[in-house]
Amino acid sequence: MGVDADVLTEWFDEVGRDLPWREPECTAWGVLVSEIMLQQTPVARVQPIWHEWMARWPVPSALAASSQGEVVRAWGKLGYPRRALRLHAAAAVVAEKHGDIVPSDVDTLLALPGIGAYTARAVAAFAYGKRAPVVDTNVRRVVARAVHGAGDAGPPSNTRDMADVEALLPPDDAPAAKLSAALMELGALVCTARSPRCADCPIYDDCAWQHAGKPAYAGPAKQVQKFAGTDRQVRGLLLDVLRGTEGPVEKARLDLVWDESGQRDRCLDSLLVDGLLEQTGDGLFSLPGEH
Repeated sequence: MGVDADVLTEWFDEVGRDLPWREPECTAWGVLVSEIMLQQTPVARVQPIWHEWMARWPVPSALAASSQGEVVRAWGKLGYPRRALRLHAAAAVVAEKHGDIVPSDVDTLLALPGIGAYTARAVAAFAYGKRAPVVDTNVRRVVARAVHGAGDAGPPSNTRDMADVEALLPPDDAPAAKLSAALMELGALVCTARSPRCADCPIYDDCAWQHAGKPAYAGPAKQVQKFAGTDRQVRGLLLDVLRGTEGPVEKARLDLVWDESGQRDRCLDSLLVDGLLEQTGDGLFSLPGEH
């Protein structure tokens, strides 16, 4: 039971999505930007913003030369805007220490600010064709079903999850990198969480979940992320005010976005702590570096 690497990579060659960061001419910087943007954000929302960023900042030094405020403004409605600041910080290090070229080595990538285990391995695999276990939610679900016969993956375990995927990868770099992309694509398009399209699955015959009778997931309940009324929503509304204006604004402008003053002020404080907003000496608020 499990994953036939040849069958899955052939399927990927035929049906894999034509995404701009998968084009041969896409640089490692383009891949890094895409990976940061794609965290918890759908491809359809990322693509137009990615194109804008790559046109405006085609190399890390170009992004690093812009202010944090410009970067947060350009991030737009992608959500989780701290990712924009992390990318800005990583760009500065790449420009200064790595000759404006995103490194290819996982350990060197991990040393960049804001780059974690998944992103470092994704860049090594997808930008440089290296053998590196790339584990996201989609890959964990495919492995849970195809290899372990479970309805879905349980709580993440970095060590176990990496070992599971490592065991599936062919020994050579290029086939391993291709399989990493194929596993992700299978989870995104076919082996989905709610309505898996098993009839379209290229590894259906070898899937342990199928052979076990497709048992329902029986592990710990997953937390469903809410948005309406959360601090995340309020933070976004506050940031929207600053993204839509040039220069600092009075607190009264920000007070209009949310009626509940306790939550609103808490979110405003958290944006200041995260460096996504700054307060001027005369009590106005602005995007970082824009006052």
